Amino acid sequence: MLGHSEKHGQIFFDFFVDIPGKGRKQKSDSLDFFPVTVDFSGTTQVFNIGLGSVAVPGVLKGLLHIHRKLGYMELKDVVAPAIQLALGHELNSQQAHFLEILSPIMGRTEQGVALYGSGETMIREGDLLVNLETAEFLEQICLEGDENFYRGELAAKMVREMEEGGGLLTLEDLSAYRVYEKKPLSVPYGRYLFLTAPEPSMGGTLIALALHLSSRCHLGETKWGSASHLVRTAAVMKEVEQLRAEGIATPADLDRFLGSDERTAVSENNIRLFSRGTTHISIADNRGNCAAMTCSNGEGSGYFVPGTGIMLNNMMGEDDLHPQGFHAGTPGDRVYSMMSPSLLLNGNRVKLVIGSGGSKRIRTAIAQVLQQVIDFHRPLQDAVDAPRLYLDEQYLQLEPGYEHCAVNALRKVVDVNLWQKPGVYFGGVHAVIPGVEGAGDPRRGGAVAVVDHS
Repeated sequence: MLGHSEKHGQIFFDFFVDIPGKGRKQKSDSLDFFPVTVDFSGTTQVFNIGLGSVAVPGVLKGLLHIHRKLGYMELKDVVAPAIQLALGHELNSQQAHFLEILSPIMGRTEQGVALYGSGETMIREGDLLVNLETAEFLEQICLEGDENFYRGELAAKMVREMEEGGGLLTLEDLSAYRVYEKKPLSVPYGRYLFLTAPEPSMGGTLIALALHLSSRCHLGETKWGSASHLVRTAAVMKEVEQLRAEGIATPADLDRFLGSDERTAVSENNIRLFSRGTTHISIADNRGNCAAMTCSNGEGSGYFVPGTGIMLNNMMGEDDLHPQGFHAGTPGDRVYSMMSPSLLLNGNRVKLVIGSGGSKRIRTAIAQVLQQVIDFHRPLQDAVDAPRLYLDEQYLQLEPGYEHCAVNALRKVVDVNLWQKPGVYFGGVHAVIPGVEGAGDPRRGGAVAVVDHS
């Protein structure tokens, strides 16, 4: 989470996952770790799940840490709506869609089948979802905090099942987990200052890199949605992927790139030559406090924590987070992330609070919406609703809605996969312009609420 307040200034809270295996004498030769293919309708993506995909979870400790540091409501009042939902609520269309595309994961275990069904019995839109174990677990958190989850009997049960089932999570992993408070990564963007996730997030660095290259190639001087705009945007994406492959993934790497006129000139030339690729909440209050928070469980590992109704993450199984290979890192190290909760400042005032879910597409989704608002002066909801593009390893994935001539111009320089309709694949950007408007992304059931506490 990236927060902004008069009292604390700008502060970034890092509670992403750690690599598991601390204190383990040897890694298991038979990890429960295997691939599943998720069908996004327009394309597919492979993820790895199983107990061996579980990294050290940090969301619970992170949320409680932030509440102690910045919260002003009682924890029981904050958690009460979630408890009510867990006691029973009708599934909406977006939730039902996610369950459908993630059905190989959600129905992998008896606990998953009991909650969500499987195959033809999978619960659907309008069906009642009840998770009594989660409701009880949330009530316990209000009374006891996170001690049981990270150090107590619940932690011991988790670890025992990991040892028996082919996972890597240890008691030492859980008890040693810490939330880090950091300075955000800060990068100039025109007359604004872009604040985003620092290392070990790769996403913040790559968004900053894309914004810098976009400004150098004068992307804002084109007409949004035109052939020139789309081709230059795709060219920037291609160059960012090339720079990432060369090793630019941290703020220090970015500083070296920005300080090298020679390397920057090469990138600009590459772009010119071409011109012939989670849950987020954005909040602002009337006191000037703002927060951008992105949390992720990945696609889920298929493993439920005993007695909680909660499925753990599969962050050890996402290839883009492990460029050196799966399970190659050192236990206890924080895993690199694409999550990039961000703020855009104009002087000391927050102009935009923004972030997104969407795996590898997080950074491109954020950059495209931000550029529309700042460079093309489009209303926030229009910018969020607008069609997006993402350059994967084979194709330029393209949502429908661009002019026919612009799509044809793209086809001349890159292989295009034109989708039939917008999809969750392209992220879910939820953003706020403080005091003006908010926008929820319809791709992921986004919504805007204005709360009056006067």
